[in-house]
Amino acid sequence: MFASRQFVRLFSTSQSWYDRMKVAVIGQSLFGAEVYRLLQKDGHQIVGVFTVPDVNGKPDPLALAAAKDNIPVFKYKRWQTKKVAIPEVLAEYKSVGAELNVLPFCSQFIPMDVINHPKYQSIIYHPSLLPRHRGASAINWTLMQGDKSGGFTVFWADDGLDTGPILLQKKCFVAPDDTVDSIYNRFLFPEGVKAMGEAVQMIHQGRAPKIVQPEEGATYDPLLKKANVKVDLNQSAESIHNFIRGCDKVPGAWIEINGEKVTLYGSRLWNRMEPRGSKVELAGASKPAIVHKNGMVIFGNDGKMVNVNQLQFENGKMIQACKFGKEDTSQTKLELTPEEETMIKNLKIVWGGILNVEVDETTDFFKSGAGSMDVVRLVEEVKEKCNGVSLQNEDVYMNAGFEDFTSCVIRRFRGIEDKEPFTFDAVQMRVNNMDLSFPHQCFIDNEFVDSSDGRTFDTINPNDESVICKVSRGTVEDVNRAVEAAKVAFYEGEWGRMNARDRGTLMYRLADLMDEHKEELATLESMDSGAVYTLALKTHVGMSIDTFRYFAGWCDKIQGLTIPINHARPSKNLTYTKREPIGVCGIVVPWNYPLMMLAWKMAACLAAGNTVVLKPAQVTPLTALKFAELVVKAGFPPGVINILPGPGSSIGQAMSEHPDIRKLGFTGSTPIGKTIMESCAKVNLKKVSLELGGKSPLIIFSDCDMDKAVRMGMSSVFFNKGENCIAAGRLFVEESIHDEYVERIIGEIKKMKIGDPLDRSTDHGPQNHRAHLEKLLEYCQEGVKEGAKLVYGGKQVDRKGLFMEPTVFTEVEDHMFIAQEESFGPVMIISKFQDGDIDGVLKHLLYPDVCLTNFHM
Repeated sequence: MFASRQFVRLFSTSQSWYDRMKVAVIGQSLFGAEVYRLLQKDGHQIVGVFTVPDVNGKPDPLALAAAKDNIPVFKYKRWQTKKVAIPEVLAEYKSVGAELNVLPFCSQFIPMDVINHPKYQSIIYHPSLLPRHRGASAINWTLMQGDKSGGFTVFWADDGLDTGPILLQKKCFVAPDDTVDSIYNRFLFPEGVKAMGEAVQMIHQGRAPKIVQPEEGATYDPLLKKANVKVDLNQSAESIHNFIRGCDKVPGAWIEINGEKVTLYGSRLWNRMEPRGSKVELAGASKPAIVHKNGMVIFGNDGKMVNVNQLQFENGKMIQACKFGKEDTSQTKLELTPEEETMIKNLKIVWGGILNVEVDETTDFFKSGAGSMDVVRLVEEVKEKCNGVSLQNEDVYMNAGFEDFTSCVIRRFRGIEDKEPFTFDAVQMRVNNMDLSFPHQCFIDNEFVDSSDGRTFDTINPNDESVICKVSRGTVEDVNRAVEAAKVAFYEGEWGRMNARDRGTLMYRLADLMDEHKEELATLESMDSGAVYTLALKTHVGMSIDTFRYFAGWCDKIQGLTIPINHARPSKNLTYTKREPIGVCGIVVPWNYPLMMLAWKMAACLAAGNTVVLKPAQVTPLTALKFAELVVKAGFPPGVINILPGPGSSIGQAMSEHPDIRKLGFTGSTPIGKTIMESCAKVNLKKVSLELGGKSPLIIFSDCDMDKAVRMGMSSVFFNKGENCIAAGRLFVEESIHDEYVERIIGEIKKMKIGDPLDRSTDHGPQNHRAHLEKLLEYCQEGVKEGAKLVYGGKQVDRKGLFMEPTVFTEVEDHMFIAQEESFGPVMIISKFQDGDIDGVLKHLLYPDVCLTNFHM
């Protein structure tokens, strides 16, 4: 019973062997071969394949597929002369006894004697939604006309040009940046093959319609030839873009530059800001084109932009558009090793096998008849026969000549990429017994660039108030460019597609580079912020390296949860969380630990997959910029990390107000934090993390280990010159040990060596910048004015530089300014409390009028 049911089911849904439709396939190309294979698979009897003659001894893919199955193959140069069928050809065709002609892709004119001969006549595939775009260049015109939808038609052949009744149509969306290749490979090819099989089945089952084409909306578009595809630059950017992409890659739209025809490829609408670069005059353009790092921008007459990424000259040479007008170092003659000479001999054999021609240095791959499938074959054979050299298809198109191609292969074999060298205007100096080189410009999209208005500011060495160098002063326009680059990197770039483990690899590599350059980073940190070199090396830089390594390990361990819930009926439900990156993050860091604060905030953002725009403190930009140099060397994609030195009033405010920044992290003063929170709430309710002022207490009891208590008091107040957000802002010392404790503290202060932070024996360096030193002096004056007892320091050291004496105040009462406000400097605030009065000292900590702020803006 089971076997019988199975037989009946099979019989009812499949053709029997004696009821197969006899089909003749007429056409060519890989598309034709795939249609042939599908018809074979569907059980139809292919009685003959009619295709074009071999080209340079190479059979068409359709001919190869049929010959492999021992199907009769007929290769005609032409079917008719003067619109009359050639008798011998017609007789040979009729001899196969076809019931249906299937024309998947045919470049020849087929006489009506052939079209109408079979019982079911002939069906043809056409890559447009007829009656729109009749003609041989239908896909091109679909794009050139800016159609929002495209597709294909399977129709019954008649004596008109693509005018026969429609059997079926399939429609697809045309993406704004689709090219002929992309829409063909995404939809027209795979879905077209399926549709041809479906159409034959419908005919076989007697349910194929014949829908007369309407004349309304009908267009006939001429065959595109190189001579008539010059780009009209006096039109909108969108129209220019559609024209270029519609001709990409054949026949190739062109413009004139310096009197030479230059063909354009890889067009996209450029919806970003006008790029920085060199200008190129174009004949007929409303304004000059701009060659920039990502290609060449061309302006429409509406002021909008189109970007192209490849150019081809009349001699066939292709280059990246970003290299136009620059010296092409990739074509430098190479001195070859014996192994490389053997590789070139192998390449000549490979080319000869594909092209079936005699190959020399002048042979052009495509002019010799190669097509897209030959490109794939060439890439694979190079990998197999040239020591595993891996090429991209684009490498073949960009190096179509044999001499250029061999040069490309040898360069890849040597590990040489055709990338622009990473260069920047470096500041160089000899300091701390080393040659120091570091950037001084804004870092946007993996490039160091001047600010948009060209303004700079001086960054000062607090040791002697000398100018270290001039630094680019970022602007609101620079913020917009940086955010734009970060957004593109996140949504469109390599970073957004990168898997978590590879992100971690990049972060580990960056940490290793930081470790390799730690002495340089520590020297810059010491020069720019006044941090003692030994402390900078161990803490400022050392902890930054550790932070990046820590978060690098987190990259592939960020995961969600499955959540148990009651099962709904009748279906079972699965509930889970998935953690995803938020997008572009803005970071504003303070000046007390410039590199470490960068690391703490940025590393976590990167580990989660976000991109970053960071503003270092204006007074300490140098380690952030040196870090940016290492970012490029580590291999981070453009736009992932962007760094803008300059004032918080413009850059920081612009970041908090930018709608494309999804989260902002800020460390600084409480008043500025309030302003940032307000701005973020008004614009796009971006997430905000604020680390603001504090006034941390340290309580010393009479039963303490005095030596340890003194050490802890000294380090908690004077560590990093007191420029420490977790410093002990106020000490409470039990009355019975108060005087001894103060005396011991002063004794330790007198032992401290104040001086050049690059001196390894220095204990206490200069304050970060003059404005901060002056605020500290005012802070001390206010303390004296209100009645606190200044027992040590309180003034600037009598030497060159921004040095503040370590300071101690006693007899400080709760109402005093210095009891309430954070000094953020080397100022110890001591209050005593009665022995055993723990409740009393706790009341001091809960003083209701305390207003906590700090000065690290």
